[in-house]
Amino acid sequence: MSGEYVRVDPTALSMSSADYARLMAATLEKGAHFRFTAPGFSMSPFIRDGAVLTIAPAPVRIRLGEVVAFVRPQCSKLVVHRVVGISRAGYLIKGDNAPEPDACVIRASIIGRVVKVEHSGKRMHLGLGMERTVIAFLSRRGWLAPVVWAGWRVLRPLVKGWRA
Repeated sequence: MSGEYVRVDPTALSMSSADYARLMAATLEKGAHFRFTAPGFSMSPFIRDGAVLTIAPAPVRIRLGEVVAFVRPQCSKLVVHRVVGISRAGYLIKGDNAPEPDACVIRASIIGRVVKVEHSGKRMHLGLGMERTVIAFLSRRGWLAPVVWAGWRVLRPLVKGWRA
């Protein structure tokens, strides 16, 4: 079943976050990928509200900077955020645009990882490649937003010049 997709629009479903997490977990356990439209701004600027995410089954080894889907044990809520720290206790996970980490999450709570992000039908690569480690470092310290904002202010005039 590897390579097959199940795409679900969470706004079209009437189910709780816990049920949605169970649906995703069951799909990923079968080896299929799961596509859905991401709600919210906690992963901005790399994953925006309305982006289509493709989630693959979680690998055996989860690396720093990977964007993972996990279930919060205390409330069974499905969350997609970045791994910003790894310890013996588990994985420290945080949204790129969130002020605080979610928590230290054990491996069993991680059900998949983001392998593809699409905005307006275009595939986005930034944030899932080798740069993910730098992004995790900046995010963990709360420096990501200021660095991205400053970088955009510097690059924006150049980008406008290239398009002209």
